[in-house]
Amino acid sequence: MSKVILITGASSGIGLASAKMLLSEGHVVYGAARRMENMAEIEALGGKTIKLDVTDSSAIKFAVDRIIAEQGRIDVLLNNAGYGMFGAVEDVSLEDAKRQFEVNVLGLADMSKAVIPIMRKQNCGKIINISSMGGKMHTPLGGWYHSSKYAVEGLSDCMRFELKQFGIDVVLVEPGAINSAWYDIMLKNLKNHAENSHYKTYIDGYENYVLKNRNHFSKTNVVARTVCKAIKSRNPHARYLVGYMAKPSILLYKLLPSKVYDSFLRLIFK
Repeated sequence: MSKVILITGASSGIGLASAKMLLSEGHVVYGAARRMENMAEIEALGGKTIKLDVTDSSAIKFAVDRIIAEQGRIDVLLNNAGYGMFGAVEDVSLEDAKRQFEVNVLGLADMSKAVIPIMRKQNCGKIINISSMGGKMHTPLGGWYHSSKYAVEGLSDCMRFELKQFGIDVVLVEPGAINSAWYDIMLKNLKNHAENSHYKTYIDGYENYVLKNRNHFSKTNVVARTVCKAIKSRNPHARYLVGYMAKPSILLYKLLPSKVYDSFLRLIFK
């Protein structure tokens, strides 16, 4: 059965891959993003596009109102918009840290709050939040990013409990390392904090690790298939851990004492 699906951060990466796959399955897809020029593929496949910054409440209301006016319902919200503000906690300004939370956490919450009344009235719906294996573990220089994804995990757990009574499923997708533009932005942010940093050894080590291993990272379609699976399922899992190194990394994090895990990271990112 065709569903009406709203995807944030649809201009690239997981969002774009998910939009294309869902369109191929016959769904009505609205791709939303700040960069309209990057969503030509969605329009070419019959999808609809909306200019949207998830930190702008008026833009969120406009997007949701448009979909309701055109379709009369919203069956799925895929909260995918997000990025990685990497750098040592000491080096990243609080202004940049706030922006990280505004996009990754508060934007996700504002989007969800906009569709919950609609889905409650329908007595059905799915909210799928793209988190990360980084919402369950840490890596060097990702303090603000990991904090935001830890917050997404906690927020999603509470939403899942609260909304189940209204027939609304809340699902977390926790990707591992995915070869997408996310890493380009992350490395750019990391390099911006490299000058005169006391943490340059770790900054160089992290960049070298990504450049050396990036070809092994999972493709965005791996996550898109998981998103499609969750949408199709009548009883989706609370969490889907998927992609390169996601499951082994979380297993190591759970099994190793914290200081041993830290030592393991030093070996990898030295």
